[in-house]
Formats: sequence, C-alpha cells, structure tokens
Amino acid sequence: MAAKPLSVLDLLDLDLKEHNSLDLQMLGGRAGLARTIMYPELNRPGLALFGFYELFAWQRIQIIGRGEVAYLKKLESEDKTDTIKKMFEWDIPCCIFTFGNEPTGAFFEEADRTGCPILQTKLETADFVARLTRILYTIFAPKKNMHGVLVEVYGVGILILGESGVGKSEAALELIKLGHRLVADDVVEIHCVNGNILLGMGANKIIAHHMEIRGVGVVNITHLFGVGAIRDKKQVQLVVKLENWDADKNYDRVGLDEVYEEILGVNVPRIEIPVKPGRNIPVIIETAAMNERLKNMGYHAAKEFNHNILKWIESETARSVYFGQHDVI
Repeated sequence: MAAKPLSVLDLLDLDLKEHNSLDLQMLGGRAGLARTIMYPELNRPGLALFGFYELFAWQRIQIIGRGEVAYLKKLESEDKTDTIKKMFEWDIPCCIFTFGNEPTGAFFEEADRTGCPILQTKLETADFVARLTRILYTIFAPKKNMHGVLVEVYGVGILILGESGVGKSEAALELIKLGHRLVADDVVEIHCVNGNILLGMGANKIIAHHMEIRGVGVVNITHLFGVGAIRDKKQVQLVVKLENWDADKNYDRVGLDEVYEEILGVNVPRIEIPVKPGRNIPVIIETAAMNERLKNMGYHAAKEFNHNILKWIESETARSVYFGQHDVI
C-alpha cells in the first residue's frame, strides 16, 4: 500500500527533532497550504528562472538556494520578471528558501497572487535537501500494517508473529525485563525504504509503547521500565513466528534450511518457534538474535557444524578404507 499524498500544511506540522528537524517557517502564500505534495523528489528551478521551462518539474517542491536568490535579485534589478511570472503559471506545491534567505519582492508578489506557499529554513541547502529527501522517501514508501510485536534484541529488530493468544506480548515483556527494547505492540506499521529496507514503527504513536497483557490489562512500558526500554522505529531484520507445539510437525533442528518471510517484496529471515510449557521463549529469541548477528558477520554455525561433520565422516571413511586395505595385504 502506497502512502497517501501529504499537503504543505502536513509538511509544516511534521514533529521532527534533532538531526531530522527541517526548521521550516511560513513566509507567504498561506492560501496554498492545502496544495498536495505528490512526489518525494525535489527540484532546483535554476533553469526555469533562466527561462527554460521544457521538462520543468513543477510537481516537485522547489528548493531555492543562494545561487537562485542571487539570480532573482539580478532579474529584479534589471526589471526582467517575466520568467518569474511564467514560473507561477504552474501549480507548484511550494517553494523553500534555504540559508534563511527571503524571496525578492516580485517573486513574493507572484507567489502570493497565485497562492503558492513560500517557506524558509535556516539550514544549508545540501543539509536541508538531504534531510527532506530522507523524510519524504520514508513518508512515500510503500507500507503495510502487521499484527505482531516489534522488539530490538541485541541490536536486531525482531518482528514476533503468531496467532492471537500464543504469547507474543508476554515474550516481548520478558525481553524488556531482560534489558531489550519495545518498538511497537499489537499493530506494527512497516515501511519499505529504498526498496530493500523494512522500517517498523507503531501504527499509532499515542499507543505504540503500550502493551496489552491478558489478565493484567494495558500497561505503559515507558512508565514501568523507563525511556531506555523503548525506541520509536527499527529495521525489521528477523521474523520470529510463534506457534503452538504440533507433535506431528517436523521442526528444524539444525538450521541449514534458510526460510524467509516476504514483506513488501523484501525477504526477511524467519524462524518458527514451537510454544509449549517448559520452553523459555524469550531466551530462545535472544539466542536467535545473537545467531542472526553472527550470520550477518559471516559466521553460520549450522553450516560450520555440517562442514565439520562431513570432514569427520570423510576422515573416518578414509581411515577405514586404508586400514582395510592394509589388513588384506
């Protein structure tokens, strides 16, 4: 499912902090705040201001840096504002001035007349473009909601899936007690960023760090365990599927077979953990997280074990053949 388009007002209202902050403020064109931003790509309108409007990417947010501002001042000083007027013949979503620069009088008048929002940021152009591009690609990324729990265990983002009542939240709660972190419980919103990265977060920020524990009710993880027990988002790197123990099913006991869960076209390693009394599911999940980290570092315990077994069998076979021939002689 693709993300819904956002308006210029939505962009201004984004709650972004620290390295994600856009430091945006409104300068003019308030009538156009409802204009829709349809694409995550940005455009520098230097060629358009010069008068070349073929292939003008007017559907994108227009970024106006110091070079464009200097040229605008030159156009206005020479009373050559026709290209500026022509630029606003298109329904541009908005124009953003970087470095704290402000539009020239002619530019501001045309923008205000046509209802094109004018925004300003004090950030440098390169820094602002990098931040805004990253944010827009996250917003416009394909996404889906999944019923499960997302936790971070030893730095690995683990999505716990399973039927209702199998013990997903209880296992996650024990992991939190062991010092790991909760990202989202019950409904996990997953975004596919850059085509191959799955970024998981709570579908609702207000209830994301709450958990429903049967017999206890809804608990606030932040208040119970502190802010160190939560995080807002995390890449999904492993899927753990919990299921009730089935005596007739053959469960993987070696780990040589690689099984994947396809989410938004991305294959994520998946393991199935049967649940029955006496099994310590949180410890098993911890072990799976550490094992996944080792795999990412190039060490595969199951493959090494299999390799060593094959070497042992070959050496035993060779020894038997050798001694068998020697005895015959």
